[in-house]
Amino acid sequence: MSETMKAAIFVRPGEMTVREVPKARLEKDDDAVVRVVRACVCGSDLWYFRGLSPHPENSQIGHESIGVVEQVGDAVTSVRPGDFVVLPFPYSCGKCPVCEAGFESVCPHGGYFGASQAEYVRVPEADGTVVKVPGSPEDYDDATLASLLTIADVMSTGYHAAVSAEVKSGDTAVVMGDGAVGLCGVLSAHMLGAKRIIAMSRHEDRAALAREFGATDVVAERDQAAVDKVLAMTDGYGADAVLECVGSKQSFDTAIGLARRGAVIGRVGLPHDVEISAEGTFYGNIGIKGGPAPVRHYDLKAGLLDAVVRGEINPGRVFTGEYDLNHIQEAYEAMDQRKVIKSLIRF
Repeated sequence: MSETMKAAIFVRPGEMTVREVPKARLEKDDDAVVRVVRACVCGSDLWYFRGLSPHPENSQIGHESIGVVEQVGDAVTSVRPGDFVVLPFPYSCGKCPVCEAGFESVCPHGGYFGASQAEYVRVPEADGTVVKVPGSPEDYDDATLASLLTIADVMSTGYHAAVSAEVKSGDTAVVMGDGAVGLCGVLSAHMLGAKRIIAMSRHEDRAALAREFGATDVVAERDQAAVDKVLAMTDGYGADAVLECVGSKQSFDTAIGLARRGAVIGRVGLPHDVEISAEGTFYGNIGIKGGPAPVRHYDLKAGLLDAVVRGEINPGRVFTGEYDLNHIQEAYEAMDQRKVIKSLIRF
C-alpha cells in the first residue's frame, strides 16, 4: 500500500498545485481515515487564494468532502471500514454540553478541517464528527453525490443562516450574497416557510438558480440603493429576517439597513472588517446571531441528510464546474473569476 497520496497545495496567493505528500494515517484511537470521493473549493478558500487572509504557504488546504472510511481507531464505534460518510467542515467530540446543545462547530475539544482537498483525510474525534450515509457512493448518481457534498458545509451553512435569522412561515427574508452559501440560504428560507424571499444578486446565472431555489424577487442594487429598494418593496419597514452570507463590511452594513426593527440577522459569512454598531442594533431592537454552522446537527437532527437522500432538495446545483485534483489551479481560478458558482473536485 502506498505511503503517499496526492493533495492540493496552496503554494502562495494565486498559485495552487498538486503534490505527493505523506498519506493521512491514524494518530489516535478515536481517529478515522477516509478515502475522499468528492471535495470542492469553498468561497472562504478564495480569501487565501486572493491574498486577503493569511494561510501557510506550501501547505494543504480544503475543508469540504465526502468519502469512504478506510481505517478506524480502536475507540471508534459509529463507523467501520467501507462506510460512506459526509465529513462536516468542523470536527467535534459529540459528547460535551456544547455539542449536546447542537453547536458542534464550536466544540471546545474540536476544530476545523484544513486538508480535505486530498485523496485521504484523517478525521479526529470520528464518532462525534462523521455523518453516516446509507449505502455506498455507487448507490447514488452524480447529482445526489454533489448534494451530499453540500451538506458538509454550504447547504448546512445556508440553513444555519436561515435558522439564526429565525425565518418562519410567512416571513419576508432577504439573502445577502449569491455565492453557493447564499443560494443555499435561499433554499433554506424556502424550506422554513418564508413567503417572500429577496435574493441580492447582479449575476443572471446565479439569480436564475436563486429563483429555482425559491426566490420570489431579485435585487441587483448595492449599498444605500439596495436598502432603498428593499424598503420600498416592504412598505418602508424592511425584511423580517436577513441572511448575511458574505461577511464583508458592505454586505453587513446593507443588512443592517434593510432589516425591519425587531428583525434578526443570521450571519454566516466569514467576517472581514465588519463593525457592528451597538447603538444601531440597540435602538432598532435588531438581533444578530450565527457563526460557523453546526453541520452534524443540521444533517442529522434537522433532516438535511434525509432530504438529500430522498431527493426533496438538490443543493448540488450550486456546483457549476467540475475538475479533477490535477486541475486544482483551474478550479480555484474559475471561482475567483466568477466563471462558476462553485468548483467540485472528483476523485
